[in-house]
Amino acid sequence: MLDLYQLDLDEIAFALSDQTDYEHRWLINPDTGEVAFWSSDTGIDGETLVDLDELDELPIDPLPSYIWYQDMADFAELVDDERARRRLTRAIEGRRGAFRRFKDELHEEFPNLLPAWYAFRDSRARRRAVEWLADNSLIENDAASQYLTEHPDPDLP
Repeated sequence: MLDLYQLDLDEIAFALSDQTDYEHRWLINPDTGEVAFWSSDTGIDGETLVDLDELDELPIDPLPSYIWYQDMADFAELVDDERARRRLTRAIEGRRGAFRRFKDELHEEFPNLLPAWYAFRDSRARRRAVEWLADNSLIENDAASQYLTEHPDPDLP
């Protein structure tokens, strides 16, 4: 088992959120916890082509976008400012462009909420990384539970 506090949770969280394409993958070494980037063009070391099946690393598959969407919805719902709550909720309505509209609304209308959004988003992402590690038996369930208890969602303005 890996030591939770020796792992780069931000890097694992990024890998879980990376929705860009399937020509590359993020991998984790189950023995060391080291995260690596694999590409169909450059392999794992940037020079040597290698098939994913030949590697001992575990793929970190991205989580579906609706999970990350829910963070925006939860943030909008929890903000104290009624006007911000309405506008952020409206920004994420509709199928396409919700992430961009949410970001634009924050940057243009509510820049004072940006630090709270980043803290909320990052906290949720790290918590998901810990859950993913536990679900894949890379860390002890007790360590995951303790982390999740000690790192709740931050308070919002």
